[in-house]
Amino acid sequence: MKKGYLMPHPPLIVEGVGDGTEIPATRGACEQIGREAKTGDADVAVIITPHSIMYSDYFHISPGHGASGDFKKFRCPQIGFNVEYDSELAEAIAGFAELDGIPAGFLGERDSALDHGTTVPLYFTQFKRIVRISLSGLGFIVQYRFGMCIQKAIDKLKRKAVIIASGDMSHKLGGSYGFSQYGVEHDLYVRESLENSDIYRLFSITPKVADNAEECGLRSLMIMCGVFDGLQAECEVLSYESPFGVGYLTAKISADAKAESLLPKLIAAKAAKIRATREMEDPFVKLARANIEHFTRTGQTIALPDDLPTEMMSEKAGVFVSIKKDGNLRGCIGTTAPTAGNIALEIINNGVSACSRDPRFDPVTPDELDDLTYSVDVLFPPEPIESKSLLDVKRYGVIVSCGYKRGLLLPNLDGVDSVDEQVSIALQKGGIKPTEKYSMERFEVVRHK
Repeated sequence: MKKGYLMPHPPLIVEGVGDGTEIPATRGACEQIGREAKTGDADVAVIITPHSIMYSDYFHISPGHGASGDFKKFRCPQIGFNVEYDSELAEAIAGFAELDGIPAGFLGERDSALDHGTTVPLYFTQFKRIVRISLSGLGFIVQYRFGMCIQKAIDKLKRKAVIIASGDMSHKLGGSYGFSQYGVEHDLYVRESLENSDIYRLFSITPKVADNAEECGLRSLMIMCGVFDGLQAECEVLSYESPFGVGYLTAKISADAKAESLLPKLIAAKAAKIRATREMEDPFVKLARANIEHFTRTGQTIALPDDLPTEMMSEKAGVFVSIKKDGNLRGCIGTTAPTAGNIALEIINNGVSACSRDPRFDPVTPDELDDLTYSVDVLFPPEPIESKSLLDVKRYGVIVSCGYKRGLLLPNLDGVDSVDEQVSIALQKGGIKPTEKYSMERFEVVRHK
């Protein structure tokens, strides 16, 4: 029987760092997991942690033969761990990921010390042999597929492995990180999905909810769920509490009986959602998508269609074209003032830049096109303002300028909830220090989806 555990990692539940009473339900559940681990026959733990090195587009697997770690940064250096890495299993996981086209491997580790996302679970389970895997920022289904690669490697090598998904739930439940209703929604959704052993429902959570909840355990859990693909997974919630404004959810998954793979259903649901989104596209977004798809495949822009609205052909404006993949930004380039003969040409030009010249991303490839969604922002002319009090994060975008340096942020962006945050991000984008003297402009947009 395969077993896996979702384990929070607040260091306070470690006796010595805390006194054992601060987060009692979570500590009790982790002690239960520890007892099960010690009486089981597992010979290795695959620990998925959000606090080792993390890349947006790559799953990092800790290399080498072993590592050590302690709670020194939590004023408890006397509690430490030395573990052996199951390098054969780690290499097998990387090999199956490569076969499945998932970027994963051993590159880029700067600090080999065990992180607290690993040491807190180790404190309770006492495993001496592990594989440590970091999260990536890739889409939810990719997390699941990577979990399937872990499953294949375990089965091939006939390991008796326990999967530990280390991670906390929302950090936005009213503590030092602030409060967001998304945090409450996220934790309730994840908890209910596990209580009903409904892994399919878990993957229906929107990236907007997850991102604004500021969680660190959802992708760990999704990877672990992939390990149970093709099995009848039974989930049990052991505890949930949020005493300091952070959600701590502890749960276990076990499975023995065979079942149909969930992956085709997840892929079909994603495709249906994208089709529904595209059926709602207006002419601005349809033009952006058609041009980006044609350019990505041929290197050429499309000719302007004959049936575009008069507004797009006769008016000029600055335009931003944004591309998203799996709810995450994949490219965004725009102009604050018109540079082309009309809005349609502005969309064509900036769409090409967004998909191929955004310095933050590699150019879009043809095999990504089916997974992409688009939006087009048409900008009204900016106007100078003297004070932040004249901004509204939902209504106005902001441009900050200091000499030749300039930063811009569009309005009504997910996760940007205050004017101070909006201006701060715009300053960062422009390479402007908050202490420098800078000017501000505001602008309104019409957003097309």
